[in-house]
Amino acid sequence: MAKAYLVGSGVVALAAATFLIRDGGFDGADIHLFEERREIGGALDADGTADAGCTMPDGRMLEAEFRCTYDLLSGIPSLDDPSVSVTQEILAGHEDFAGDDVARLVDGDGKFVDTRSMGFSERDRLELVRCLATPEGHLDGKRITDCFGEHFFSTNFWLMWCTTFAFQPCHSAIEFRRYLRRFIHLFPDFSAMSGAHRTRHNPYDSLVRPLTAWLSERGVTLHTGCHVTDLALAPGRRNTVVKTICLSRHGRDEKITVAPDDLVLVTNGSVTDASSLGSHTAPPSPRPHRSDAWLLWHRLARGREDFGDPAVFDKHIKESRWESFTVTTRDPAFLEALEEFSGRGTGKGGRITFTDSNWLLTIVAPRRPVRPDQPEGASVWWGYGLFPGRAGNHTPKPMTMCSGREILEEVLEHLPFDERVSARVLENSTAVPCLMPYFTSQFLARRRDDRPRVVPKGSVNLAFIGQFADVPDDVVFTVEYSVRTAWTAVAQLLHLDKQPPSVYKGHHDPRVLAAALETMHRRPARAPRTPGGAVRGRPAVRGR
Repeated sequence: MAKAYLVGSGVVALAAATFLIRDGGFDGADIHLFEERREIGGALDADGTADAGCTMPDGRMLEAEFRCTYDLLSGIPSLDDPSVSVTQEILAGHEDFAGDDVARLVDGDGKFVDTRSMGFSERDRLELVRCLATPEGHLDGKRITDCFGEHFFSTNFWLMWCTTFAFQPCHSAIEFRRYLRRFIHLFPDFSAMSGAHRTRHNPYDSLVRPLTAWLSERGVTLHTGCHVTDLALAPGRRNTVVKTICLSRHGRDEKITVAPDDLVLVTNGSVTDASSLGSHTAPPSPRPHRSDAWLLWHRLARGREDFGDPAVFDKHIKESRWESFTVTTRDPAFLEALEEFSGRGTGKGGRITFTDSNWLLTIVAPRRPVRPDQPEGASVWWGYGLFPGRAGNHTPKPMTMCSGREILEEVLEHLPFDERVSARVLENSTAVPCLMPYFTSQFLARRRDDRPRVVPKGSVNLAFIGQFADVPDDVVFTVEYSVRTAWTAVAQLLHLDKQPPSVYKGHHDPRVLAAALETMHRRPARAPRTPGGAVRGRPAVRGR
């Protein structure tokens, strides 16, 4: 029987292993995943305890047109209720906890910004339409700032868009255009995020653990602490054939001979490489090293244009750096105050972004419990800063140099809470910051050939999977993209009739376009929505 060797253990590798069994007829015992860390899950990790403080570096948004993801998860039982699939669990949860965010943007006075208006000028609308219509090849190497004027980056649309998807103005115009096309059907309800689906718990417990359990039951082997250092390719450039896998296991070098019918699937690049955790009293310590995912890609791409250019993505940390923080508490004061302020129960609202924040802070209070083993009375919420290198508004140093408590103090300064509530929150909470130097590296300005194809031309048994393999039309930084690359790799290498479903293209639907255009032309209401559901003051459409 053929064997499959997968480098990495993120959701993309778990998905690929599932497709190999489900569609490719592989026996689980013939599938091996190699992970350099002790933990699996890649970017979808979660750790910590209610006492020491939980860590949940990032959340994940799903939506109805994640066709590959829901197809995959439809065959994976939920760990909370094995009688239903993970897909059924997510869709049922959406019916009960559909987003209805009325506090998406909060200005410097603690008032809700009227997000029913996108805040566009006529020039902004024209530039947005032009970006949508521009062929992707004309945007090679361009940044978003090359396509839009200064005013665009102060609109409500941009403030919501960039803090939902983690774009910066210096990021790739190609990726921004892909996102516009891919999510244009969400425009009408974008501020409320009513179209977003959320997992029952955090993504690790709701996605990674069920997939891992399903694979383990079928005999798939997860090798942790294994560093894949190189792949030896057969001589010649006409066909790409992996002959040997070179790895280091617990300090000992090994070589695995790859048979002619075996497959090798590589997760090239890593968005969580060199991530470091701080504590409530100390900032994260920078970790100046690159993981095997980056180093392996550099070695493979040396002299091979068809394997992409990893240097485009791992050499610009100031443009790819991102910092999040997770807050754990047994005191309900914060969530109760947030519910009163936002007018929505915990898990019913969405992201809240402070438009005047120098860090462009955003906070999220997800559905409870965030962890399945979360003790009764404990609560967890999280947030992030899009510009962690800047000094804070109230803390005179960069977010990257702040302890968890200092970040929490900065958040509370942006919320119009009673001082006694803020004091309780500070006294009874543990905030853990996480610095991720490469987290948005897949958004960096690039050319079309800087990412390799999933299956390079002429490849016999090698595929690239994950955020740094290229899939036309679909968007990186999503679970859907990872699952799609995994399915594409398996289907193409095994020459299967069953291929991944096509990418949803709402920009080809006249009704979707009409609704998006109508949304782009909405004007501010006479009186904006304000905390507690009251109406006061003048419209507050503000930028940063």
